This record gives sequence, structure tokens and C-alpha cells, in this order.
Amino acid sequence: MNIKSRIENLRELMKENKMDAYIVPSFDAHQSEYVAEHWKGRRWISGFTGSAGTVVITLEDAGLWTDGRYYIQAERELQGSGIRLFRMVDPGVPSYTQWLNDVLKEGSTVGFDGSVFSVNTVKNMEKEFKGKEIKVSMDKDLLNELWKDRPQIPKGSIFVHEVKYAGKSRTEKLQEVREKMKKQGANYYLLSSLDDIAWLLNIRGNDVVNNPVAIAYVIVGEDICYLFINPSKVPQEVKKELEAEGIQLKGYNEIQNFLQGLTAKDAVIFDANKTNAGLYNSINSGAEKIEFSNITTKLKAIKNEAEIENLRQCQISDGVAMVKFIKWLKSNVGKEEITEISAEEKLEAFRKQDPLFAGVSFDTIAGYKDHAAMMHYKANKENQYALKNEGFFLVDSGGQYFNGTTDITRTIALGKLTEEEKRDFTLVLKGYIALDSVKFLHGATGSNLDVLARQPIWEYGLDYKCGTGHGVGFFLNVHEGPQGFSKVPNNVSLEKGMVITNEPGIYIEGKHGIRTENMMLVIEDEKTEFGDFMKFEAITYCPIDLDGINEEMLTEKEKQWLNNYHKEVYTKLSSYLNEEEKAWLKENTRAL
Repeated sequence: MNIKSRIENLRELMKENKMDAYIVPSFDAHQSEYVAEHWKGRRWISGFTGSAGTVVITLEDAGLWTDGRYYIQAERELQGSGIRLFRMVDPGVPSYTQWLNDVLKEGSTVGFDGSVFSVNTVKNMEKEFKGKEIKVSMDKDLLNELWKDRPQIPKGSIFVHEVKYAGKSRTEKLQEVREKMKKQGANYYLLSSLDDIAWLLNIRGNDVVNNPVAIAYVIVGEDICYLFINPSKVPQEVKKELEAEGIQLKGYNEIQNFLQGLTAKDAVIFDANKTNAGLYNSINSGAEKIEFSNITTKLKAIKNEAEIENLRQCQISDGVAMVKFIKWLKSNVGKEEITEISAEEKLEAFRKQDPLFAGVSFDTIAGYKDHAAMMHYKANKENQYALKNEGFFLVDSGGQYFNGTTDITRTIALGKLTEEEKRDFTLVLKGYIALDSVKFLHGATGSNLDVLARQPIWEYGLDYKCGTGHGVGFFLNVHEGPQGFSKVPNNVSLEKGMVITNEPGIYIEGKHGIRTENMMLVIEDEKTEFGDFMKFEAITYCPIDLDGINEEMLTEKEKQWLNNYHKEVYTKLSSYLNEEEKAWLKENTRAL
């Protein structure tokens, strides 16, 4: 069944259910960014394979809303589908709810599956629709009726993430959570987000590609913690360990009955941005509902000392793999056939040499020349390029290790470059250095500092249509909140122990894509009469390609930063390399 046929069949179902529009988001029942195959309904109905986007189907029209990372990709993948692209970050483009409010008649009905929409999303939608008395119907998953070969919810086994890596026991973490619950007047805490659950209980799984999480819910009570999970996923020894620490196992689908069984004496706290509307509607109407951002999210974001020390070692292992890869690539391009896919496979093979490697942390973005202009490009056998002795090859990749998660981008010069390519590479480097080098007063947020990375790029009338950086989990999701660098305002201050990426870029459709990315640790700088000052420490160790730089564009201060960084890279990695690799690294971290 092609995309057009699927949409027409959906419209027939909409008519049967008296719906004038149907919305299909990218989320699962846990509001995850990356989801298991079972929840990839938006991809199934539209053909668009990016990780973010929302499809809206009316009886006469259809649209996809996605952000700047995916504009080029979406244009290509939606061709012939009858679905229009709405570039949601661009000025003047309506949101999908504004668009529906405009095109639907008064009294229309908008349908969707309430289990994949957050409480707040539904509340905002209802508010938007109120003026035209547009109703929402959230109790039917129409895709489920059409998607005959829909994959099942994953049933992979969970395993324990050892305290020597995690730094804190689940008992300690639960105690911290209970103290915060008590302050908010709650005796139950409903937790839906998979990475928070994995962090809280020191468990990991394999249910979502590249994200070591398990499909489950948790409810923390005053004395007992309930884990709602398919029992076949829990090995006997893990079950014994969890139960010995006051964690009771229940079936995944038993959570609705549990919530319905709460009483007027109970107060349940939950995150309205992370809890799905279907679950919210299951809470007994007599129980008090307390909306509050996930308690675990802030706790998880601030890495403890054991996590930080583990992560430093993890970054060294990852840096060694990157150095071996870049050396191999530069030495062999033009001498043997290397494609985007074979290069990606070679990098993973180098990472696999580390005994603590558990897989990649996201699908590697390996884009040569104009392919790299698609920020989240994914090579396949039909569209991949063979690499040549010219231009840039962008590789954005990362690893999942028991002792940490990595995310790094290097844009590699494979040979002759144009002046424009070198200019743009250098502008990106200048943006990176400006943000990495900043000293800031405690209380500053990522949105306060985002402009620093953009300023050198803006000077040339250029920009990138995405954020500048994101938090990173610890052997968890590569994208982790609540901190981030973005033009979009946020009120999350950057705290000591937070990890965040710094990844400005320039993307010129049809030409090239350039990005330089390191992970940084928020650390203290000094305390003065004016307050506590903070700074960043780059904890990714890998040379930045000197062949891509127009040295004349760098200030003496920027050159000094690069020389200092490269000196540290050599110091951290050289002892793990053979003599030939060490000599290569010495040359590629030479001082400007």
C-alpha cells in the first residue's frame, strides 16, 4: 500500500468515525524523542523518516510540520505523497493547531490517539479550538486499524546498570525523589519517561534503537515503588534484586487500574509534558493531581562525581576510536573505494574495540559534500556517495558505553577545498570557540548564551535552523533535558555537573554542511562579590581538522584556544596509540 492509498484509507475511517481531521505525531506513549517501531505511525502514514514532525490529515488536505533540521529531507521524502511541508520554524508559518483552526468549520471534530499526546499538548489544543467549538476525540487509534503488519511493543530483557558506573544506588535515588515529592504534598509520583525510569532504578534495556531504555511506567509511593512492565522482560535475578529494594513489579497495562484505584486521600504528582493524556484521564477524579516538571529530570541532568570520572574515561576511549578512524580515512581516501556507509561501518568497528562499548548512541550522520547540508542525513545504498580527494565529509556520531554516552561531530577535509568551504569551516570554529570560552554568571541559561556561537556566523549573513546544543545522558539518551543551547527561551540555569554539547554549523543546500561538536561539562570558575561565575570544560578529545581552517580569519586568542585544546587532546590520547598513530596525532594537533 503506497502513501496515497494509506491516506485515502485513513480518510474513509475518519468519515466512519465522524472526524474532520486526524493528527499523527512522532511520539510514543512515553513522549520519547526516539521511539520503538511500534510507535512509528507518522513515518508509516507519510513516508517521512525524520525523528521529529507531526502529520495532519483532513478530508481534503494534508500537511507535515517539522523543524529546520529536516527541511531538505522532508521535501524529498514527501514528493508524490500529497502531503505539504510546513516549515514550522520559519516566520509566518502557522502551527498545525492554528492551521486546523483556520481551515476547519465550526463544530468540527479533530481525532488522535490520546496515548501519544501529552497532557499539556491536548490542553493547549482544546484552548486553541475553543473559539470555533472544535471538539477533540482522543479515544481511537485509527492507524492501528489500517496498519496490518504493525510491529509489537518490544519485549527485550532489562539488565542492571552497576553502581560503579551509576555512582548512586536506586535506594539513594528513590530517597531523593521521595523528599521532593513530600515538599510538593504528593504521596505518589507518576513517571512515564523511559530515560528517567532507567536512571532512577539503575536499569537499562534495548527497546528503542540506540537508546538503552525499556518500555515501562513507574509510580513511586511513600514506602514502595511500582514498576509497570511486561514481566517477560525481567530476568529472575533482576526481579529478586528489585524486589529486595522495595520495588514491586506489575504488568505494563495494569497502570490504568492502579490510577483508577487512587482515592480522595491521594495526591499524585506528574509532568504534564511527559505524561500522556490517556494516562491522565485514568487517574481517579477524586485524587488530587499535582502538575510539576519531572523530579528525576533535574537530578539526572547533574552528573555525580562517579559519573563524571567514568565519562572522562569514556571520552578518551571514544577519542581514540575517532583518531584511528580519521587517520584511516585521510590515509586511504582515493586509494580504495570508501563510501559514506563503509566509512560509518569502519568508525563503528573502531569503537567496538573498547570492551565497554554497547552500541552507537544514534544513527551516524555520515554526509559527503551536499549530503551534509541535510542536518540529519542518513546514507543508504541507493543515495550514498563515494568519497573523493576533495571537499568535506561530515561525521556526526557517538557511542553508548557502560561508563557514558558520547556525541561528537567532525567535518573532515578530504583534499582540495574551495575558499567558501574554508571560510565556512572557520566561521563554525569561531562560533564554537566563542561559546566554549565564555565565563558566565551562575543563573545564566542556554538561551542566554546561544547567541555567542551564532555571532561570527551572523556576521556573514548566515545562520543554522536548529539549536546549538543539548544535554547528554549517562549511558542513556543522547538528547537529554532540561538544559540546552537554543534561540528558544528557556529558564533552566546551567548548573555545575551538567553536560551539554556545543555544535554550531553552516548548511548550504546543494554545496556542503559543516559542523564542529564537542561535549562540555559545566564547572565552577570563581566566586566574587558579584556572584558565582561558571565556565565550560570541553570533555571530547579529538583533533579539529587544521586543513579546513583559514588561519587568517582567527584571532590570536582563538589560535591560542585551539593550540591549548589540541595539546590536551594529544596528552589524553597519545598513550593509547601505537607509534604510527601517535605520530599522526602529533602532526594533526600541531600549534598554529
